Amino acid sequence: MIRKLLYLFLIISAFASGQTESKKEQPKMIYTEKAKFPGGEEAFRAEFHKMVNGYIDLRQYAVNGTFYFTFNIDVNGKIKNLNIVPKVKNSDMFIEDMMFAMKKIKTKWKPALQNDQPVESRYVLSVNFTTDHFDHGD
Repeated sequence: MIRKLLYLFLIISAFASGQTESKKEQPKMIYTEKAKFPGGEEAFRAEFHKMVNGYIDLRQYAVNGTFYFTFNIDVNGKIKNLNIVPKVKNSDMFIEDMMFAMKKIKTKWKPALQNDQPVESRYVLSVNFTTDHFDHGD
């Protein structure tokens, strides 16, 4: 009887420790200063709008409504890892074109800071597209 209880205890403790190992939480990044575009978000939107209109033919895509652009700003102030939701027809090509437009913006972001050190951060930008053009935001 004691042997069965010991086995049961070992099985339960092994199961419990296995669950805690699989649920490792990512520490939340706390910034002392968020990433900023010189002139603010409106200045970035204006530059982005200019580059999209200058270099991208939006008629190739079915883009109507609000889209969320999620990207990282690295320690050097450059944009990378762009993702856009919701997905559209030719999403991969749409993301590539939007990244091309973003890379045409020559002004770099001021990276986020953590303990006075530049760190990579994530930024979310909402963009409202219509058939003929897109709006500067909400």
